[in-house]
Formats: sequence, C-alpha cells, structure tokens
Amino acid sequence: MLTCEKSICTQVIQLKCVESRVENKRLHYGRFVVSPFKRGQASTVGIATRRALLGEIRGTSITCARLHGVVHEYSTVTGIKEAIHDVLVNLKEIALRGDFNDVKEATSSVTGPKKITAGDISFPPSVKAVDNLQHIVTITQPISITIELKIEKDCGYRIGNLNGYKNGEFPVDAVFMPVRNVNYSVHLFGSGEATREILLIEIWTNGSSTPDEAISEASEKLIELSSPSLHVKREDVSCSGDDKGLFPSMKLSSQFHDGNELGKRLSEDTFIDQLELPARAFNCLKKAEIHTIADLLNYSREDLSKIKSFGQKSIDQVSKALWERFASELPQNEIHLK
Repeated sequence: MLTCEKSICTQVIQLKCVESRVENKRLHYGRFVVSPFKRGQASTVGIATRRALLGEIRGTSITCARLHGVVHEYSTVTGIKEAIHDVLVNLKEIALRGDFNDVKEATSSVTGPKKITAGDISFPPSVKAVDNLQHIVTITQPISITIELKIEKDCGYRIGNLNGYKNGEFPVDAVFMPVRNVNYSVHLFGSGEATREILLIEIWTNGSSTPDEAISEASEKLIELSSPSLHVKREDVSCSGDDKGLFPSMKLSSQFHDGNELGKRLSEDTFIDQLELPARAFNCLKKAEIHTIADLLNYSREDLSKIKSFGQKSIDQVSKALWERFASELPQNEIHLK
C-alpha cells in the first residue's frame, strides 16, 4: 500500500485526448482526461480551464461589411431575397480560420441569379472559411452585388457600434469564440490517503480551432496570466488597506446590507464563470460588466432583457443556473443601479 501511494503522489499530471470526432465542418468535439490530482485540485483547474476556453481563446470574425448602394441596415433591395439586416446576421455566423494580427479585407462580387455563400468570398491567403457552403444572401434577379468585408482577430464577443461608419458601411456583431461550449467533471479513484481526482473536459468548437488546439491555447494563456505572480517580491506588494475605487464591481449593493450573509459571501467570493453558462450568455454578461454573482443579483429579468443580444433563452439559463448552483433567484422588480 505504501509503495502504491508513493507512486501516485510522484506521478506527473498528464493530459490525454480519449475521444475526438467531427460532427460536421462547424462542429468538432473532443474529450480529454487530466490526472492525477490531489483532492480539490481538479475543480480548480477545471474552472480556470473552462473560463480560459470560453473567454481567452482568440478567434477570427467579420467585423464590418460594406454593401454598395445600401444606406440603412433595414433596407430591402430589389433582386435580393433577404433584408440587409438578415445578410449581416449571416455574415456574423460565418466561421473563419485565420493566422494574422492586423485587420484584413475580403470581397465578394457576384452576378445573379445565385445563392451567395462563404465560398464566393475572396479572402486573403491568411484567412479561410471553415465551411464554404455557409449561406449569405440570395440574388433572385440578374443584378450584381459587391460586398466588402473587414476581418479581425480578438477574444469574446464584440457588439457593433454605428459610430464612425459611413453610408453603406455596417458594423457586424463579432463572435471571436472558436469554442462553442465546455463541460468538465471531477471523478475520484483510489481510497484513503491515496485518493486522487481525474478531471474530464469536453470541448465543442466551431471548426476554426480543433478541441486540442483550443485546450493547448487555453493552457498557454493561463500560464501567461499567472506568470507575473511567480516573480513577485514581498516588498513589491502594497497592503495599505486603502482599496477604495480598486474593485468597484465588488461593492455590496443595498440589498446585501440587511443581514443577508449568503449575498455577502457570494459578492466576495463568487464570479459568474462558476454558473457555467453557455459562451454567448457568459460573454454578454461580461460585456455588460457583470462579473460577480453580486453584480448579477443587481439585475432583474427585465434588466437583463435590456442587454443587447441577451434574449429570453439566455435569461432562463441564468435564472436556472442561479437556482441550481446557489439556491438564489433574480430580483422580481427592476432594481439595476445606474
């Protein structure tokens, strides 16, 4: 027994892909096992890895579209089946794989009748469409359409802003998230003092990154983010106790000053990543500067519905996660502090 225990304790933590499959061009799946961990370590790594996969992985997306002769997002053009708004939504959903750092440009110039897809776009050499069959617009008459695009790399979700755009130029809500969803679970093996944990991670991507590329980049990002603390000297750390203005999002709202110890604990210790929300809902909340559970509990369902791109489905997901994980509910009335 002692020999076995020593062997487990000194064993190097390893990551192994135990399942990999391609459902279609825009849905890749990977399942990974990381072990062995001491008790509590697997959950720590699982939370951090999930957060990095959903929010720190760089993706490629169309950020701006210029359609010649079009002056308004809700315009209709003779000879085009879709409204311009629908065309912009289709462009947002195109999955791209890119290897660049600056802004790239692409064009699509087509004469109808024809169904225009991602394969009809002329991309620069450093950019490639994951699925050439992704639909953009249908031309029903013998007219020509030219669409000019701007393409960027970034992290998370960027909501388009009309400021600074000229006639015919439209911002596209950019989704820089190769990872569509992440699940993790912790499993025990061994017994007594030799008990260890196995971390199981499941990753779904849109095809612009494979699951193994995504988990590798997430691991590198976590190392990069934590590396400054490895070289901190005690004399470099100020502990004056004056933290006014440092963490505005951590301040307790008035609803937590009435003896609600659960609210205080959640405010101080819990970030919204522990709700394990889908990527879209999670990034919309972060964009609205909702970082902690306490921040979230300053929003009623009506408040959340006013966040751009945050629909009823996302509100239901947040409400369900709050109740299942923290036995807490969103306020009934609109209380968000402006």
